[in-house]
Amino acid sequence: MDVQYHSTRSSLSSVSAKQAVVSGIAPDGGLFVSDALGTKALDLTRISGQDFHATAHDVLSTLLADYTSEEIDECIQGAYGPQWDTPAITPVTPLGNHWLLELFHGPTSAFKDIALQMLPRLFTKALAGRKRNVMIVTATSGDTGKAALEGFKDIPGLGVSVFYPEGKVSDIQRLQMTTQTGSNVAVCAVRGTFDNAQTEVKRIFADSELAEHLRSANTALSSANSINIGRLVPQITYYFDAYAQLVRRGAISLGDRVSFCVPTGNFGDVLAGYFAKTLGLPVDRLIVASNANKVLTDFIQTGTYDRRRAFKKTMSPSMDIIVSSNLERLLYYASDKDTNLIAFLMRNLREKGVYTVSAQLLDRIRAIFDCGFATDAETAATIRSTWEEEHVLIDPHTAVARCVLERVAPHLSTRNKALVCLSTASPYKFSSDVLAALGRKPENLDDFACMDALAEYTGTVPPITLSRLRDNAIIHTGVCDQNQMERFVTTACSRIFS
Repeated sequence: MDVQYHSTRSSLSSVSAKQAVVSGIAPDGGLFVSDALGTKALDLTRISGQDFHATAHDVLSTLLADYTSEEIDECIQGAYGPQWDTPAITPVTPLGNHWLLELFHGPTSAFKDIALQMLPRLFTKALAGRKRNVMIVTATSGDTGKAALEGFKDIPGLGVSVFYPEGKVSDIQRLQMTTQTGSNVAVCAVRGTFDNAQTEVKRIFADSELAEHLRSANTALSSANSINIGRLVPQITYYFDAYAQLVRRGAISLGDRVSFCVPTGNFGDVLAGYFAKTLGLPVDRLIVASNANKVLTDFIQTGTYDRRRAFKKTMSPSMDIIVSSNLERLLYYASDKDTNLIAFLMRNLREKGVYTVSAQLLDRIRAIFDCGFATDAETAATIRSTWEEEHVLIDPHTAVARCVLERVAPHLSTRNKALVCLSTASPYKFSSDVLAALGRKPENLDDFACMDALAEYTGTVPPITLSRLRDNAIIHTGVCDQNQMERFVTTACSRIFS
């Protein structure tokens, strides 16, 4: 299958999958999409009898078609090896009457590892034989930053600059980034929100003068956020693999419909589920679970996307996002691939802060997507009830999803044979909030004392990479304003590639 990629905002020029991965974002600011998506279905019978690694090969070879089979195999072997604490990679476990898809068994204890252990390897293959440096520039709401740093560290010819919102990630997330070693990494806190940082990163990518300046130094920019198609495609694998696990367990029969509830802020994780559906997975509903920053819930309910709202800091910080970048890709496909419409909507969002889609377009989205949101109080109550009733310890983002799933489940069609809640991070990344939700947090405990107390109370074991953070030296102490981010990137390029 010939798979070419073009911008969501224009189809006048196309690039190969390798070019799309290396570029990260289209020159006009749009996101790369392929019109070949949905023209070929994966073999569900085959997938239901194979492991995660084989399914990853089927997914990647379908959508990243200019990578050879040997290149994909090498990427998979490196990405999903001994750095994972289970050979299943993303196991499915019981959760009351539903199922939990555990996505936190990688080296940074967050679902971002599934894609960010793969993406650096895709970069390496795409850049083979090219004498050009690439600086990865990424804004993170908490988990992407560490996963990108860990995935790209010390890879020749690649650098990585990560920006996170100062004071708006958990202490463990912050320490994961600020203690990161590697000769090619740079980390900086940004005064403001994730949306401020992400907006500036997109502006940096669109700066033609900067691009020319870096080109003269044999350097290009790219992204490790889910705006990069190389980030998004690997995430499709765990939807198919979850289905296969349920078939093998006898929980469903081949061909049965399944629904997934996904905690999401930037819309990438749930969009991967939509891509899986277009590739033939029998998905009935995709449930978008938001926290108090419920811009996605409001959009799916009303058809109006309005970023002109107060930012709320919550106990699920990786979802504290107002501008959900990957929604642009869904709008492209749901609008019958109308690039002019997408360019118009995104211009309105940029200039006016709001756009409204037609009733017909909204109906198409609602035909697949449900939605809901959870407050911090509801999130904490769900953490506690899940532990007390199921003896399963979950993090705040997973709790948002479970809370929404329990609310939506009674209204779903009986054709659903299984409901799957995506669990996106280890609870130990948010030990303080989880311990407080369980009613066990004494005053004035730091995050590591909370980690120890949580382990003692629940009899569970924190990931060793998190517990070791207390012994790591802080390396990256920089803080900047949004308008200083470009200077930080150019300085990092000079240091790393000199």
